[in-house]
Amino acid sequence: MAPSKTDSAGTTAAKKPNPALMKPLQPSNELAAVVGSSPLPRTEVVSKVWEYIKAKNLQNPANKREILADEKLQAVFGGKSQVSMFEMNKYFAQHLA
Repeated sequence: MAPSKTDSAGTTAAKKPNPALMKPLQPSNELAAVVGSSPLPRTEVVSKVWEYIKAKNLQNPANKREILADEKLQAVFGGKSQVSMFEMNKYFAQHLA
């Protein structure tokens, strides 16, 4: 296990949240169909999309890292019917302003 980072006083440094991730962004109409139309921080967008995926049972049962997009998510994922969980953020960036 890697040693924890310490500051000059020898105390463990607390990780500060990235302010860019906390800035509320306006979702596109396609993304708003999944997460709502009010501005949200990126972290909240990801949480809400995961809530939607789990509520609709859209994870591939054979490979949980794969998302089987329904009509609403296909609009967000550029028409793709399935994406990996690691690709999702790339698509979210295109739908947040």
